Amino acid sequence: MRRRTFLKFSMASLAAAAGSTAGVLGWQPRAHASTIYKTFYITEGFITQVTGEDVYFRGFSSSTSSLNIPGESMIVQEGDTVRITVVNTLGTSHSFVIDGMVDSGTIRGGETRTLVFTARNPGSHLYYDSRNAPYNRLTGLHGGFAVMPQGRSNQLYAGSRTFRQQQFWIFNDIDPAWNNRVRYGYTPNTEYRPRYFTLNGLVGRPPGAPGAMDPALDAMADPRTKLDGHLGDRTLIRCLNPGLGQHAVHTHSNHMEWLTSNSQPRSEVWEKDIVPLDGDGGGVDVIFPFNPPPDAWPVVTNQTLAQAESEGRHFAFPMHLHNEMTQTAGGGLYMFGALTDIYYHAD
Repeated sequence: MRRRTFLKFSMASLAAAAGSTAGVLGWQPRAHASTIYKTFYITEGFITQVTGEDVYFRGFSSSTSSLNIPGESMIVQEGDTVRITVVNTLGTSHSFVIDGMVDSGTIRGGETRTLVFTARNPGSHLYYDSRNAPYNRLTGLHGGFAVMPQGRSNQLYAGSRTFRQQQFWIFNDIDPAWNNRVRYGYTPNTEYRPRYFTLNGLVGRPPGAPGAMDPALDAMADPRTKLDGHLGDRTLIRCLNPGLGQHAVHTHSNHMEWLTSNSQPRSEVWEKDIVPLDGDGGGVDVIFPFNPPPDAWPVVTNQTLAQAESEGRHFAFPMHLHNEMTQTAGGGLYMFGALTDIYYHAD
């Protein structure tokens, strides 16, 4: 793709392009290390936001004709050899970085670079473009990378609390004026005023809104993003924040078990319904336990779940950020922001 050949995406086509990204990430430990191959294409284009505004982005994409924001999440095992090929289809220079693991250096426009490194530091990591910081990262050049401890299928690190399934929540905040300046090669020169707040590249759409419950448009229906579980399930959520805003992740129904902050295991695992998430590359790891919500009525049991499902209803509880601006789109549309749903299902 040449510098001025832009891709134009609706949110529906964007989600279709990201179709290879898994929802719940399955994992089976291996006795021996393996070699993992992945290719990313640095592309650019426009994504139509919920207000109808077309906003410029760049992404680590799965093909030259797609624009994936965030880039596809990866999960590997400690000790694996990882071979990532980055194809820069643009005319500008970029990079691929996982802090403490790999740094490509400058990848010039039109250049292809293959990076080979050993997966280490079990936990959740952000891959991103470190050039022109933080603007390239903010405009979409980021994604999630997980390293599982060798020989373990259900622990974040040796001795951690256990989980049954795992997925990523990658938050971002978007100032269209900044993205537009980056498009033309200029440094943003205005106060940062984010107007859109996304979760895995999408926004929540409340019932009755256009696109509600469309998995290509609605973060509350997107399989990468919504939580699905049965009583007794435990989901590890790898929360990463390439944006600048500091957030507070808030789950209804049950408290989260707060395991790490910014890649560091906590000395005590607190059970919280609100967990702080630092901006500028911050991250937390939490486990959401699918226990019966203590305040729900009717009481959540397999019987009440089965009855609801037989009637076409669901027991669903929201996750949203506990700072009001992050629930808005375009500065004023409440609930069109970084939120999703937690669904309980009958056995």
